Amino acid sequence: MVPANGIAPLRPVARPTDEAEAQRKIANRLKRARGQLGGVIAALESGADCPATLTQLSAVSGAVNRAKHAVISSAMRECLTPADAGGTATGTPTIRELEKLFIKYA
Repeated sequence: MVPANGIAPLRPVARPTDEAEAQRKIANRLKRARGQLGGVIAALESGADCPATLTQLSAVSGAVNRAKHAVISSAMRECLTPADAGGTATGTPTIRELEKLFIKYA
């Protein structure tokens, strides 16, 4: 049902198990990035050639960026519920605040 203001309330898109799975995937991605970063450090310390080191460093950067985007996406799904979409609940960000967060870190 659409309210009188013509704006339909947001529906929750994630169940608690979905969020737990999302957090597990993010943690796994960051653990892989940690392993890749160890490879970059080892390459630097062993004097590996620059292209190989940069390739590994690029992989670390990409993994961290994907994790960052997943965290932002998860936070947006978690924060946007019908009752809280306008930031009315204590500590709940508004849609605009979430947009600012996304723009700042994306």
